[in-house]
Amino acid sequence: MNPNLYQSVTAVKGIGEETAESLAEMNIFTVKDLLEYFPYRYEDYRLKDLTEIKHDERVTVEGKVHSEPSLAYYGRKRSRLTVRVLVGRYLIQVVMFNQPYIKNKIILNETVTVTGKWDQHRQVITANELKIGNASSNKDFEPVYAVKGNITVKGIRRFIKLAFSQYGNDITETLPEKYLLQYRLLNRRDSMRSLHFPANDHELKQGRRRFVYEEFFYFQLKMQALRKIEREQSKGVAQAYELSRLMEFIDSLPFALTSAQKRVVNEVLSDMKSSYRMNRLLQGDVGSGKTAVAAIALFASRTAGFQGALMVPTEILAEQHAESIKTMLDPFGLHCELLTSSVKGKRRREVLQHLKEGDIDVLIGTHALIQEEVEFNKLGLVITDEQHRFGVGQRRILREKGENPDVLFMTATPIPRTLAITVFGEMDVSIIDEMPAGRKTIETYWAKPEMLDRVLGFMEKELSAGQQVYVICPLIEESDKLDVQNAIDVHATLMHHFYGRYEVGLMHGRLHPEEKESVMKAFSRNEIQILVSTTVVEVGVNVPNATMMVIYDAERFGLAQLHQLRGRVGRGDKQSYCVLLADPKSEVGKERMKIMAETNDGFALSEKDLELRGPGDFFGKKQSGLPEFKVADMVHDYRALETARNDAASLVESNEFWHSDEYQTLRNYLKEAGVLEGEKLD
Repeated sequence: MNPNLYQSVTAVKGIGEETAESLAEMNIFTVKDLLEYFPYRYEDYRLKDLTEIKHDERVTVEGKVHSEPSLAYYGRKRSRLTVRVLVGRYLIQVVMFNQPYIKNKIILNETVTVTGKWDQHRQVITANELKIGNASSNKDFEPVYAVKGNITVKGIRRFIKLAFSQYGNDITETLPEKYLLQYRLLNRRDSMRSLHFPANDHELKQGRRRFVYEEFFYFQLKMQALRKIEREQSKGVAQAYELSRLMEFIDSLPFALTSAQKRVVNEVLSDMKSSYRMNRLLQGDVGSGKTAVAAIALFASRTAGFQGALMVPTEILAEQHAESIKTMLDPFGLHCELLTSSVKGKRRREVLQHLKEGDIDVLIGTHALIQEEVEFNKLGLVITDEQHRFGVGQRRILREKGENPDVLFMTATPIPRTLAITVFGEMDVSIIDEMPAGRKTIETYWAKPEMLDRVLGFMEKELSAGQQVYVICPLIEESDKLDVQNAIDVHATLMHHFYGRYEVGLMHGRLHPEEKESVMKAFSRNEIQILVSTTVVEVGVNVPNATMMVIYDAERFGLAQLHQLRGRVGRGDKQSYCVLLADPKSEVGKERMKIMAETNDGFALSEKDLELRGPGDFFGKKQSGLPEFKVADMVHDYRALETARNDAASLVESNEFWHSDEYQTLRNYLKEAGVLEGEKLD
């Protein structure tokens, strides 16, 4: 990149110290920052036919003034200007707020150009701009920038124009030529001009297309280089497992593996056998059989002479995993132990001693596994379930309990492919996308709140057959801000309704962990038949006797979360049901309920959820680790994301990337990003 572009913005003629201070608030410090400060949207001034315009869309139209304008004042300095305009064969009303001075410029039968929001039902344009005369033919699009403080949109446009005329020729290419040719991308300078000063729609699209690819390519280059370095510098343990014993173990399982499970097992075993450390994310819907894959990997590791660890987020989940994995591994003489904060005193000391001496083959537990006094004899495999529930630091501590053990992360949260290759770009991703044979599909119904009596009747039917029911609510207590059925009120209502017949429990996030465990255990033992809970119940609780879930105010949850909650039922061999009590007002809300009732495929739902909500809301903005792209949009541009990832991966794996002068700029970028320390990898 040309050094001229790294000068302070004050190098641009017309920008003084005071303006530079205001620009600094917008993170614009250099000429480069200013040139790369792209618009977040464009005002579209192309004339449109009213028959093609959707309700509430922004529009620019040209027409003749058909009536004298009328001006009404209300409140302090507030006004409403109304005028009728004939646009083609349509007589529409134009309304403008707080611009009274325009009244004197409007003349009957004169042509005006109006830009604003179109109300199709009332045939009204609420205008933010009204110009006398015909539309200017050379202004189709006008960029709109995010601004702060003293800087106006007009001001930033002017500064960018000045910077471009002064330093435009210093903008150099940053992408390898082969990609520019392969995808027919504009060069960097022309693309930048197209984004700031588009002459037409085609030019804007081409400029955007180039920067979408550039942003994804540079991001993925960093991810793929990290992945390569991780693999090659973190020399793992090559686990020479005994195939014959492993096959014997797989044949002993009380079920046949699905073809998806077989594919994933092969991917995991291949990683374990290699000298590189496994760093794999295993995605699988609730009930798809991830635990069986974990058990096979743990068994394989043991036959290679290593210990294994499985870390899960809650005690009850740890106990359930320990129980099911022990059932599978015990007949083969493997010693499995459970370690949670409930394991105390002498028992705890014994477990730690046996672990250190190598007498324990598999240790299953909560974050108690990462406490300082926990020492393994020869740890070869670390598995974390619902890995997004643990911090990066917690996962790293467990990994460091061994000499570069293989690591497998498991999650039942279906992460859309676009997010998986962005957020977990440095990992290998395996997906179990098939359910075990004979598993019944959960029937899902959307009911309006006024149908509650029918829902209670449905619950009664399931309860009288000896089954159990979950009832989920969004909030704990009543809130002034949201009119939402809260868990405490719902609990009271259900206790009254089922009084003397069924026990109703209550669980929410404000209970102490011990209280939560105690309520959950009572539900597992069928001492409680109806469990009213907030979403704390969503991860990994296994109560096969629960066959019904009712979710109050279901429109307040995202699709991914509704699917996770639904996955708490359908764990046994009986038909299970999920009832969504919801009265969504928005089209998106109604769409969500329909999708939930129609599909049980977690991955299809997660992709749809991403479209409806956007990436920031999918994980929650804080912990998402999502990169900030200036131009690119992961959902909208997912094909470009996949292309850029494949290009970056094959480039990083090629020998020429690390040695050829052609890629020096890209290697410099990796150095600046802190990915590369030396000049090249051997």
